[in-house]
Amino acid sequence: MSQSLSRRAFLEHSAAASLLAAGLHISGTPVRASQSPNEKLNIAAVGVANKGGHNIDELAGQNFVALCDVDENYLTQWGEKHPKARRYRDYRVMLEKEAKNIDAVVVSTADHTHAPAASVALDLGKHVYCEKPLSHTVAEARALSKLAKKNKLATQMGTQIHATDNYRRVVEIIQGGVIGNVTAVYNWCNKGWSDGRFQCGSVATPKHLDWDLWLGPAKSRPYCENVHPANWRRFWEFGSGTFGDMACHVMDLPFWALGLRFPKSVSCTGPELHADGAPAWAKATYEFVGTGGKPLMCYWADGGANFDLVKETKDYDGQSLATWGLGILFVGDKGMLAADYGRRQLLPKDKAQEFKLPESSIPASMGHWNEWVHACKTGAPTLCNFDYSGALTETVLLGIVAFRAGAGFQWDAENLKASLPKAQEYVSKEYRKGYEVVGL
Repeated sequence: MSQSLSRRAFLEHSAAASLLAAGLHISGTPVRASQSPNEKLNIAAVGVANKGGHNIDELAGQNFVALCDVDENYLTQWGEKHPKARRYRDYRVMLEKEAKNIDAVVVSTADHTHAPAASVALDLGKHVYCEKPLSHTVAEARALSKLAKKNKLATQMGTQIHATDNYRRVVEIIQGGVIGNVTAVYNWCNKGWSDGRFQCGSVATPKHLDWDLWLGPAKSRPYCENVHPANWRRFWEFGSGTFGDMACHVMDLPFWALGLRFPKSVSCTGPELHADGAPAWAKATYEFVGTGGKPLMCYWADGGANFDLVKETKDYDGQSLATWGLGILFVGDKGMLAADYGRRQLLPKDKAQEFKLPESSIPASMGHWNEWVHACKTGAPTLCNFDYSGALTETVLLGIVAFRAGAGFQWDAENLKASLPKAQEYVSKEYRKGYEVVGL
């Protein structure tokens, strides 16, 4: 066995062993390692603006050979930063022409284009980093997960907070039984992406924007001046409001800490449904199977709405937890734990010193983007691989399905079937020809 292969095997084995020892979920399928683990990855980027540009900057140590964006202004801006990278407007053309030149693809587009672009890349045998939420529909998330597993590819969803020390410590505390058996977890975000209402046809399409390519899999319509570049999350056709934007970050923590996969049932309430855009607020209830087969309840609230327990529970400063911009409250039979991206508080405060904390056990992250690069090169696992993040995304999107369907339902995860026919209509969707998702 060559020295490089021996080193790669060691890295793969040691990384997987440390994660498994910490009780972390990793895909059961080994990732196919790069033939040249010490070389830079050749990467193609689909979407280069805003979060796309951030992802490119975080991966600047690798080799970007191709850049794609439907907006010529953004493409020019980032093309000047990477002058050797070939530029494309259509991701389908780029992936076809660059298939032999690239190892991996980064997808940082509007939600409705995540799965069409990522699925093509996976089908070509390319490792993929994709922004959250992983997909725009439940069926898309499952398809991406299956493609990644089938082709043994290194994948990572853009839930960057997963790599932080605070999230790791919360997981250790919950899994260490500090607050006992967790029976409920509350998640909230006060942000509000709402009230999407189409304003189309009154303004000419900007010359620098290929509007038809931006629409991609969505139905054709005249240029809408209030959609691109900043407001698409407000519209059902392109995003899923605050729920779709933020829940993959917030609910990631209980998913990790409690080893969640798919809910048994889901319901969601909010303002009256509008055909075009997401609501000002939403409150969802999920039931999972918990310890000993008992129900484990998971709740989501956004747009400033919240649940009574969160409103009534005080943090260490005496303020309601509902005043936190976002947060998670774990409820156990021995106490509670509140957390957000950077803090954690064992509650109630007057008993905080009585809790016995476990030793640290989860290895520190090498960095969210570095995890993916390392996985591409060595075959080591990533924590937000599409098996894990696919289940998380499916769960988030099921809450949105329940809101749009107007009623709760039982969920058959194995068969992707909702007990409510109206809900089933939102599990998948139709695509414009040429923008289909591989595997659907």
